[in-house]
Amino acid sequence: MNYWLIKSEPTAYSWQQFVKDKQTFWSGVRNYAARNNLKAMKKGDLAFFYHSNEGLCIVGIAKVIKEHTIDKTATEGEWYGVDFAPFKALKKHITLAQIKNEPQLKNMEMLRLARLSVSKVTDKEFDKIVLMSATT
Repeated sequence: MNYWLIKSEPTAYSWQQFVKDKQTFWSGVRNYAARNNLKAMKKGDLAFFYHSNEGLCIVGIAKVIKEHTIDKTATEGEWYGVDFAPFKALKKHITLAQIKNEPQLKNMEMLRLARLSVSKVTDKEFDKIVLMSATT
């Protein structure tokens, strides 16, 4: 299993709306590195759901329920989307400040490539964030 982080502005698409919808097609990604990450996702992979711009925190975990397919919202180029379903809300949200202050998370792709909307998360990073959410 692989782990990921997907970002969404809560005013555009929030965790609460995602839970209400029960699943969504993650579309509209127009960055090549993020596109490649979507393309690499496999059914069953888990992704942190991060509220960007407002909140700046990981609020839940999504699960890949269908691997990449063509994103029909694209007017040019070959872009992909992935189907996600809510997997689990985090007991306690993990803020960007907490992530930045945790030595074990200093190399997270989301920190190194801050503008990337879909990023990789290592097994150790995933486990650490889940632990932080349970104990913070």
